[in-house]
Amino acid sequence: MGLLADLAKCPQVEKVIYIQNLPEKPIKLPEGLTGERFELIVNEAPRGFGANHNHAFAQSKTPFFCVLNPDLRLPLNPFPVLLKEMSNTQIGLCAPMVVNQVGAVEDSAREFPTPIGLIQKLIGWGDGCYVYPPKSSTFSPDWVGGMFMLIRSSSFRAVEGFDERFFLYYEDVDLCARLKSSGFGIVLALGVRVVHAARRSSHRNLRYLGWHLQSMLRYFWKHWGRLPRSDIT
Repeated sequence: MGLLADLAKCPQVEKVIYIQNLPEKPIKLPEGLTGERFELIVNEAPRGFGANHNHAFAQSKTPFFCVLNPDLRLPLNPFPVLLKEMSNTQIGLCAPMVVNQVGAVEDSAREFPTPIGLIQKLIGWGDGCYVYPPKSSTFSPDWVGGMFMLIRSSSFRAVEGFDERFFLYYEDVDLCARLKSSGFGIVLALGVRVVHAARRSSHRNLRYLGWHLQSMLRYFWKHWGRLPRSDIT
């Protein structure tokens, strides 16, 4: 996996916890990511996104905890910039700009969803995405996607981690909503980029689409009408 090789080159990464949710081929570890710097967890049965990351967090002893999708690549080490942003103790979560394989910016930061917003999206009047300020190095969105989240461990612990009732989808929106409600800031660092080969499974697979719709309904039942909003900084 290319991401493991990228992480091995990042001295700020103290340990990689890899959860094998489904049967896979044996992992070939890159040089520099062996011994105590790597831990493999093999699930007896598949678990949801939030449950897996909560389990990984329980094994973590570091002041920061990073959620990463396996289909990411790190062209440059993003952690020095992200950790600098996290030097502000009011920030609970920081994320990089996410681009696709041809360099186009992905919609990894959005406004909190609302029923009206979903209707507007369906009829083409908006998609909840931000237009990033061109002269700013940081940006404070409502929420960022779970493909890359650098989270302060104390903040993650304070909100009791991911809500495991979200099996897949919206667990990242829910986490950001609870962090904000607890007074923790969320920052998108526009000066650092990672590459994401998005799968968009819910667009092609009815099972994933069902999970997406179920999570969306759960989110609205839990949060709608009580969410704080963010301003551009």
